[in-house]
Amino acid sequence: MEGMTEVNDQAENTRSIRDLPPAHYAFKIENFSLLSNTKVDSVESGDFEVDSYKWRLCLHPNGNKKSNGDGHISLYLAFSKSNAPPLGWEVNVDFKLFVYNQIHDKYLTIQNANGRVRRFHGMKTEMGFDQLLPLTLFNDESKGYLIDDCCTFGAEIFVIKHTSKGECLSLMKQPSHSSFTWSIQKFSALDQESCKSQVFATGGHKWTLLVYPKGNSTFKGKSLSIFLTLEDSETLPSGRTMYAEFTLRVRDQLFGKHVEKTANCHFSNSINDWGHFNFMSLDELNTLAKGFLVNNTLVVEAQIHVLTVVKELSGSCAFMHSKT
Repeated sequence: MEGMTEVNDQAENTRSIRDLPPAHYAFKIENFSLLSNTKVDSVESGDFEVDSYKWRLCLHPNGNKKSNGDGHISLYLAFSKSNAPPLGWEVNVDFKLFVYNQIHDKYLTIQNANGRVRRFHGMKTEMGFDQLLPLTLFNDESKGYLIDDCCTFGAEIFVIKHTSKGECLSLMKQPSHSSFTWSIQKFSALDQESCKSQVFATGGHKWTLLVYPKGNSTFKGKSLSIFLTLEDSETLPSGRTMYAEFTLRVRDQLFGKHVEKTANCHFSNSINDWGHFNFMSLDELNTLAKGFLVNNTLVVEAQIHVLTVVKELSGSCAFMHSKT
């Protein structure tokens, strides 16, 4: 496709072709030859606003001879004088400049190589490309950039806002007070569908054990169901999960042949309990010789092995910061 091949006259810049127009601003010039044939060194667009800042495009129709632009179109992104940053302040920007190809209805996109962020500050309020396009290429109507003495440039700007927010995630192995034992007395006389233990604390959170004496869901009347519940799950920020590895256990009080099952879960606002519907059969549980029920008391335990711990990282939330 003639005129649409990649140009790379400056190694530090990257050029590509795309269909989408620039997201933020288009700068159309008619009667370009009258502009280029005058003694006008440069022309500026009006102000346009992106991310609460006002910007301008600055075009040198015959190249910026003061900055190696001779024989080229030079195009720059500039802070408007109405909001240029004062000395000691800076704004970090990733931007692209565009030239419209009218023949192919596509945009030549020019940006700094590897998405390099540019730093605008009080002493540097204008940045761009000295050698945007060679004039010989730009002025050739067959290439599509200048047709009927009309051309269009554009800009797309992304301001890097330094919120300085983040988090540090670590795994806590065997947190303190990670084991909890619950003795449920008069177990066979329980008539409620479920019963909950007192709250115990570990890993900076509150937990309980939830037991269904006659089973739950499809195992109702068949198995003992046991779950670990994160009681303060509402304190987890929306969208965040907390991973836990744990063991649930019913103690054999006579022979030490406990029944235990491990589980792991990502607890969240919407998932606050996890365990086993089919923990052990009610037939096995109620066989007194097995030793699980002694003096009509059932002993249930939870042991948490691993928890994720998240700490907020914070700092200055300003995305414009003083260098002093």
